[in-house]
Amino acid sequence: MLIVIGGLPASGKTTLSRLLAGRLGAVHVRIDTIEQAIVRSGLARQPLGPAGYMVGYALTEDHLRQGLTVIAESVNPLRITRDAWREVGVKVGVPVVEVEVVCSDPDEHRRRVTTRSLDIPDLRPPDWQEVVEREYEPWDRDHVVVDTAGRSPEECLEELGRVAVRPDEG
Repeated sequence: MLIVIGGLPASGKTTLSRLLAGRLGAVHVRIDTIEQAIVRSGLARQPLGPAGYMVGYALTEDHLRQGLTVIAESVNPLRITRDAWREVGVKVGVPVVEVEVVCSDPDEHRRRVTTRSLDIPDLRPPDWQEVVEREYEPWDRDHVVVDTAGRSPEECLEELGRVAVRPDEG
């Protein structure tokens, strides 16, 4: 199965992706990690454009072909990136669940943006203004929305497990 998790920076997607990957024994493919590795190689600087996503799609396809469940995590801001993730799952013949992680409380979201610590060396996090102004197209198809505002990561994980992880079980 492919579970695609997207959302604005500091919405809670990495925390939720890690928890879900641990619960399912899944592979966590994180675009921020891929992109920063490319930058550290000296071959490119931010913004990278599609390079990190292209590597992510290829890694995800390889993992899915090995029979592994993959949690693919990125901002996933555009229909074109969402379509590309879905196409990876379709190509391999696995179910695809699309999840948008949001933080509906602007004050809490801003606090997260300004106080979070990052675990990727040398990654410059966006500031609040960059998050607010980021290009982010509305989703135009069915997907799961998990609102992390005022909730613990474990509560969000439980909700996600109920509505998204077992699509064949209703």
